[in-house]
Amino acid sequence: MQKRKTKSLPHRAAEQPPRQKKSLAAYLRSSGALYVMAVPGMLSVLLFSYVPMYGVLIAFQKYSPAKGVFGSEWVGLEHFQTFFESPYCVRLFANTFLLGILTILFSFPAPIILALLFNEMRNMRLKRIAQTISYIPYFISVVVVVGLLKQLLTTNGGVINSMIEMLGFAPKDFFADPQWFRPLYILSGIWSGIGYGSIIYLAAISGINPELYESAVLDGASRWQQIRHITLPCISSTVIIQLIFAIGGIVGNDYQKILLMQSPLNYSTSDVFSTFVYREGILGGSYSYSTAVNLLTSVISVIFLLLANWFARYAGEEALF
Repeated sequence: MQKRKTKSLPHRAAEQPPRQKKSLAAYLRSSGALYVMAVPGMLSVLLFSYVPMYGVLIAFQKYSPAKGVFGSEWVGLEHFQTFFESPYCVRLFANTFLLGILTILFSFPAPIILALLFNEMRNMRLKRIAQTISYIPYFISVVVVVGLLKQLLTTNGGVINSMIEMLGFAPKDFFADPQWFRPLYILSGIWSGIGYGSIIYLAAISGINPELYESAVLDGASRWQQIRHITLPCISSTVIIQLIFAIGGIVGNDYQKILLMQSPLNYSTSDVFSTFVYREGILGGSYSYSTAVNLLTSVISVIFLLLANWFARYAGEEALF
């Protein structure tokens, strides 16, 4: 029998040789311009975020401006103990956490819902107009926002109280009522940030493969089914990352708006860690005590951030690290 001739396979040596690593000097020459552009931002973070961190030392001192940070008397955890024994401790914890939880429950889903609604609009001109209108409140100063609220809700000719009087009810001073502080804070926050917050979710939605929707339409899926089984699962990683940041900032309320809305009449619901630190540190001059309270809030924020990140990773979702 005649044997068949077999062709030898090409040798692996004929493949392209491995790439040589660039030297550090060559890498800097090729990417040096990018690093130069990053220098101002790095210096800004270093000077205004990291260098002032040595100031947390006064939380463990009986700080005296005349003696300075390194010359003041050390008292250890005395200021923390004083805070936990103070009558304000329970109120500050309750108000801060309740306000943060309510913000997550109501303010966090609002931009997601708005982004889904924008995505379902088919009239592009109307969609652009609606998006522009929703972005505008974000660029209005918080001072102006609170001022508008006070003008709308004032008992002296305010629109809301005028409508209440037309219905036969007595006018109400909303800013003096502690029960109305949280609803006003949450609703004004949603109005200010819902449009701007929807941008990141619209960007995530725009990255979804259109063929998925086309296949769903061919299979007879309704608009709600497309949102439930395509849009939401595809943007879930973005939602989880934003939720981790929101949980990490649960004690970081918007103190500027709270201070503008706050009065001695609504302290029972409006007094939070940040306003207490401002009142004790800036107005009262208790620098060490207020620094200790502020450091405590920072530690709580880091703990919540780590717990939220661990839970997201444990659940098999995207995480920060």
